[in-house]
Order: sequence, then C-alpha cells, then structure tokens
Amino acid sequence: MFSIEHEFDATVVTLVDEGPPPLGEDVVVNAFEECITVEQYDAHHDRTVRITFSMSQVRDLAAALNLPEGVYTLKTTGP
Repeated sequence: MFSIEHEFDATVVTLVDEGPPPLGEDVVVNAFEECITVEQYDAHHDRTVRITFSMSQVRDLAAALNLPEGVYTLKTTGP
C-alpha cells in the first residue's frame, strides 16, 4: 500500500509494508525540485535514516532498474 500527498514544496510518497510479519518500517519518499530524499525509521538505533539523491542520481537509478549488470553513463540532452 502507498499514499501520495502534495505538500507546499514537495510530493510525499509513503510506502507501507504489508503481508505477514516481519514487516519493514514505512519508507517515505520526498520529491523536491532539486533533490529526492528517502527516509525510514531505524528501530535498532531509535532514529530516522535519510538518504538524499540529486536529480541526476535519481535518473541514473531509474535507468539502472531496467538494465543488465554493467557500468553505464547516461547521455544528457538539452541544457
């Protein structure tokens, strides 16, 4: 299950783990104009862990999900 919310400065997608235990903590994806953050609560350390992706890294990740093993460079078009 997931939810999508449009905030003032970001689109927030929350991914909720469903199914039989053990379940993972919710994953929250914040899409800003200049970056994407991914957050998940870490119960072992009692804190939320955040990873920040540049928009270039997000494009590379999206492409990587559909490619076989290897090393790639994406060609950019436009400014």
